[in-house]
Amino acid sequence: MRAWLAIVAGVALGAGVAWWLARESPDAGARKQARADQAAAAQARDARPSLYRWRDDAGVLQITEQPPKDRRFERIDREAPASIRVSGDVATDAD
Repeated sequence: MRAWLAIVAGVALGAGVAWWLARESPDAGARKQARADQAAAAQARDARPSLYRWRDDAGVLQITEQPPKDRRFERIDREAPASIRVSGDVATDAD
């Protein structure tokens, strides 16, 4: 009977140690969540339609739908953010 209890205790102890070693630390979970958030933000940014502003060898400003391969460029969103509103209804009289 004692051998049976020793086997059960050993299996329980082994399962407890395996569980303890397999769990993630809170820091690892937070780092993983931060990386996932950054990847989701990058995917959302890449999915938006955009234009690319850059200068050619002559210094002429170019705005294209495809980014240049061999030079720096600035990414411009095609759609303005929802918070920006332009209204031409207001007229000022300079009398």
